[in-house]
Amino acid sequence: MEPMLRGVGVSHGVAIGPVRHMGTAVLEPPATQIPSEEAPREQARAQAAVDAVAADLIARGNLAGGEAQAVLEAQALMAQDPELMADVSRRIAVGSSAERGIYDAFAAYRALLAAAGDYLAGRVADLDDVRNRIVARLLGVPMPGVPDSDEPYVLFAHDLAPADTALLDPTLVLGFVTEEGGPTSHSAILARALGVPAVVALPGATGVAEGLVVAVDGSSGEVLVSPPVERQEELRRLAAERKAALAASSGPGRTSDGHLVPLLANIGGPADLPAAQEAEAEGVGLFRTEFLFLDDSAKAPSEEKQFEAYRKVLEAFPERRVVVRVLDAGADKPLEFLTPADEPNPALGVRGLRTLLDHPEVLAAQLRALARAAEGLPVHLEVMAPMVADRQDAKAFADACREAGLSAKFGAMVEIPSAALRARSILQEVEFLSLGTNDLAQYTFAADRQVGAVARLQDPWQPALLDLVALSAEAAQATGKSCGVCGEAAADPLLACVLTGLGVTSLSMGASSIPYVRTALAKVTLAQCRRAAAAARAADSAADARAAAHQVLTGE
Repeated sequence: MEPMLRGVGVSHGVAIGPVRHMGTAVLEPPATQIPSEEAPREQARAQAAVDAVAADLIARGNLAGGEAQAVLEAQALMAQDPELMADVSRRIAVGSSAERGIYDAFAAYRALLAAAGDYLAGRVADLDDVRNRIVARLLGVPMPGVPDSDEPYVLFAHDLAPADTALLDPTLVLGFVTEEGGPTSHSAILARALGVPAVVALPGATGVAEGLVVAVDGSSGEVLVSPPVERQEELRRLAAERKAALAASSGPGRTSDGHLVPLLANIGGPADLPAAQEAEAEGVGLFRTEFLFLDDSAKAPSEEKQFEAYRKVLEAFPERRVVVRVLDAGADKPLEFLTPADEPNPALGVRGLRTLLDHPEVLAAQLRALARAAEGLPVHLEVMAPMVADRQDAKAFADACREAGLSAKFGAMVEIPSAALRARSILQEVEFLSLGTNDLAQYTFAADRQVGAVARLQDPWQPALLDLVALSAEAAQATGKSCGVCGEAAADPLLACVLTGLGVTSLSMGASSIPYVRTALAKVTLAQCRRAAAAARAADSAADARAAAHQVLTGE
């Protein structure tokens, strides 16, 4: 039997092709001492390299658009961080070369992020990529990145930076495999947006020899090394059949016995609308408005600019549901004008709704812009708050919505275990719940969503996580309200059936995943979904939960 490796599948599809490895990382520059009179020149070199790399990241973002643009613009801000650049200048002033000053300053900052836990530690890979690009420019060597090739290939890497993932050419990069990362890392999210099959957290990925043919299953996480020709043909046939079935799927999400499960899209702004409409999304289940705030971290976007973006999204879905998440700032999305710079652990500090309640004028402006944007439109606007911990949080948000004159449903995201445990209490103040399974898993298992070493604890099939989903859905049903899932768990077709069985009333995901989920739901009854959910919750591990649900739903 051909060797098989297993990681975490994060983007559906099958890719078969030769292995090509990512360009090597920049070597550590020598620790040479420079004369003091050369310091100004070296400081100028460092600043010029930083500015050039930041401009390149912004240009890549403009080309990529959508979520990728926001991610890359955040990286550009990271490159130009004033405190970081001040540290670089200090190091050069006492004898470091430009490249060594950059390297050492970034190393110190990297250590701070790595020790911060949760979200900020997850930004280490992004920071390393920025450092490597700056040092490469200063040394005059090729940038680390995607290899040049005239033939299609499967990309293998230790990790992929957003700058590389965002501009992958799907006609050349058939799929990718990384040793690091998790199901909710930036690269995983961007891979799904691109429709490129991907597997992450695969031990030994960089040890697979260049040129070997591999078959990558982005759904199961399996990577077959040097499969026989007949096995390759079988996989291609199965992939073609799956693609044909997806192309034939249309209409609302529903089980085979007619139970409706609206399938909604996660978007970051108007640029993501065409993909959502092409996938026949039944609305928007998560509009991440924080991307509007990343253009300039020094101040909030004007109310008018917000109004224009919101209006475009609301106009795109007449008579449909559009769920807007108010600004989720803090942790890995710091904003200079809003979030504290000296928190010891920002992921567990003032972020999300906590930030907005500390700055009510920012929340009020956003709610006013939403109210204006919805005026006169036949759209079902719903607005929800991130990081709601208890009923007090939910009431504060609902009160702010009423004070802004917002005619919409008010909701709370369930991302903290306390919110799931006390969901009935929270629903006394708001009209719906939306489960952010990425953060809910992170906080439930104390497992950073970006760290491959703890990827098993970020697996949305973990029975403890399913228990929290069930608690939230049961609370919503008992109070006659709705409970959706907008985390990446909704994008897993098999898990989508289980979530339906747990009582979830809608599923929201990246647009490219909607056809897969629609097709999976159409093959099973609601009763099967409920049996699969019970079987998954009775298991003691994520792998056993997935296997149990698979057996119930397919008989295999």
